[in-house]
Amino acid sequence: MKLLLLLAGLLMSVGAFAQPFSIDWHKVSGGGGTCTGGIYSLSATIGQHDAGNPLGTNSYVLTGGYWSLYAVQTPGAPALNILLTNGAAMVYWPSPSLGYNLQVNTNLSTPNWVAPTQIVTDNGTIKNIMVSSPAGQAYYRLFYH
Repeated sequence: MKLLLLLAGLLMSVGAFAQPFSIDWHKVSGGGGTCTGGIYSLSATIGQHDAGNPLGTNSYVLTGGYWSLYAVQTPGAPALNILLTNGAAMVYWPSPSLGYNLQVNTNLSTPNWVAPTQIVTDNGTIKNIMVSSPAGQAYYRLFYH
């Protein structure tokens, strides 16, 4: 009886075929913790899988990886954007943006917004800074003062 069940199991496995799906690229990001800002909170776990580009909509974006930069939109301020290019990130906003200055913070739980150390470049159309890989996360905002 056992031999008959074994043979039946072997014959059934011959008919199974692999599906045409594949994962061509992946990474496992280390770390963990919770980031909060305003009424929102995001928690990540150690070994959380992420693959590909940022996920999101016009209002919210989720970016995974070992380091991430975030543009925090200030109501009424010019649009602040981040563009990844050649292993660095360009944080940019429209020019002129009179009275608005760029600030950076590394922890939204204990806000400490300061001027970034990078030099602001202005070509008359956009203002920007170039950021090479930071240690951890960095949050950027335009602040009016």
